Amino acid sequence: MRIVTWNINSVRLRIASVVRFLEEQQPDILCLQETKCQDDQFPRKAFEKAGYPHMAISGQKGYHGVATVSRHPFEGQEVKDFCEMGDCRHVAVGLTGGVQLHNFYVPAGGDEPDPEVNPKFRHKLDFLDEMTAMFEGVGQKKAILVGDLNIAPEENDVWSHKQLLKVVSHTPVEVEAMRRLIAQGFVDVARALHQPEDKLYSWWSYRSKDWLASNRGRRLDHIWVSEALQEKALAGGLPAFTIHQDVRGWERPSDHAPVSLDLEL
Repeated sequence: MRIVTWNINSVRLRIASVVRFLEEQQPDILCLQETKCQDDQFPRKAFEKAGYPHMAISGQKGYHGVATVSRHPFEGQEVKDFCEMGDCRHVAVGLTGGVQLHNFYVPAGGDEPDPEVNPKFRHKLDFLDEMTAMFEGVGQKKAILVGDLNIAPEENDVWSHKQLLKVVSHTPVEVEAMRRLIAQGFVDVARALHQPEDKLYSWWSYRSKDWLASNRGRRLDHIWVSEALQEKALAGGLPAFTIHQDVRGWERPSDHAPVSLDLEL
């Protein structure tokens, strides 16, 4: 089964690129974040025509939003409201064999990495704390967590560890919060399959005129599996995990690249 996560930064604006990617990569499941549309505005017909008739959607007008589309039927679906904010940042679906697939869009956190003066950063940390409580003991369960988690945790998940230590997405307080979440029983597939010194990025800012040449990226998009699924997720080795960097260079791209994992379920 091939699972893909992609912050699409408006699914309606980039539906042509989404369909192209589905045709080229043929994933079984595509998890989208930042869809930026209400449920009744989601381009269902385009996905049905592409062969993905099964959809779990949690959207709102203009902001946030997540959606999981699939070739195969879901065995149930649910949405959780984090921090009682009413934001659409999570949707979960049941897969074959009792596996739960969680699709997340974690708050970005604003610009100032101080929860005392920046409510957006406080929200991000609270959101991560609620996720940690939610997944307590997840290691013994069959669970997959994907999405734009808006944190690049390792030194080689950013273009400059030293320069980004005080930049939201790579600050020590965020990284520690993510590590507490992973410690509930998750495996970060990208880092499990790569060497610590390997530079891994999935996001490049729109502000860079030549993003590929400067390559000032961050790994904000993640695929994790519970420890119970570790063997199945890592069995394929490096070829099974891909950051589709070339998609970032397509016409009118999202600033995120899709990330995929092939695993046996």
